Amino acid sequence: HVQLVESGGGSVQAGGSLRLSCAASGYTANRFCMAWFRPAPGKEREAVAGIGNDGSIRYGDAVNGRFTISKDIDADTLSLQMTNLKTEDDAMYYCAASSTRCWPSALLDGTTYNIWGRGTQVTVS
Repeated sequence: HVQLVESGGGSVQAGGSLRLSCAASGYTANRFCMAWFRPAPGKEREAVAGIGNDGSIRYGDAVNGRFTISKDIDADTLSLQMTNLKTEDDAMYYCAASSTRCWPSALLDGTTYNIWGRGTQVTVS
């Protein structure tokens, strides 16, 4: 049974930083694609960042240059380092994983992922 558990959310002032983590159990993080998503006005969700099994990385336009996604292969953990946070980054952040390989072009597509965590809240004021 695959489970994703996010942590690291909290409250921070605009301009500050946070680091989110997603611990995967029953899942080998290095084998498939993983990503971070958040809700967005007018959309079901917005892709924040994705990382493929080949190391490919994609960022959503709203966070490019401020957020960094990474995987700890040994710990089967996905991370998201967030810097220069803005009030518009205030959201619940969800970790997602695929059970199959994916193309780099699909990293920011929500339909790529079939395993989801419950989310961790980031509040920016």
